[in-house]
Amino acid sequence: MATLYNRIANQSLERLAALSDGIFAVAMTLLVLDLHLPASEAIHSEHGLQAALWTLAPQVLVYLMSFMTLGIFWNGQQTQFHFFERSDRDLSWLHLGFLFTITVMPFTTQLLAHFLAYRTALVVYWFNILLPGLLLYASWRYATRAGLLKAEIPLEIRRAVRRRVVVAQSLYALGALLCVLGTRWSIGFILLVQLNYAVAPRLPGRSKKV
Repeated sequence: MATLYNRIANQSLERLAALSDGIFAVAMTLLVLDLHLPASEAIHSEHGLQAALWTLAPQVLVYLMSFMTLGIFWNGQQTQFHFFERSDRDLSWLHLGFLFTITVMPFTTQLLAHFLAYRTALVVYWFNILLPGLLLYASWRYATRAGLLKAEIPLEIRRAVRRRVVVAQSLYALGALLCVLGTRWSIGFILLVQLNYAVAPRLPGRSKKV
């Protein structure tokens, strides 16, 4: 009976997508709650306000990084949903694990924003980028093996989805390794990677196909 239940459970992609949208919306909103206005009693001039706002620059930078990270992963998950024919119990749990890593993003963002010069904070933040990437990759591989993809998907698209995750995570890993030179080098590189995937610039000679 349990085996039969497991076969019929969690087949609705719409419910999984709705839950994902809600969790991403909350996580993106929570990011901004760590940005606090300067204390009004400490501000006595325009220069003082400008100086106080400037001290918020590192937190704003990390907020921007994390917002783009969540946007990139939301797009990645929605792309997979578009190509899924249906879901099943195991695929649902893979995506629930993926969503767990998304809920942790506000915490790791706050950690990095407050300890920007510490490698430990950066490694924890990078690990929070690595895990959802691995789970998206595992989701696609599982859906392919379990026959959950739409039958008409060309082989080049199947490969492109896997390749995008592998390349992105490799670049993030390189960025994390740059913390050997300094956390600012590492953060700068990770930010460039995020901007590349968020803006998706079209390079000369680059194919317009997927």
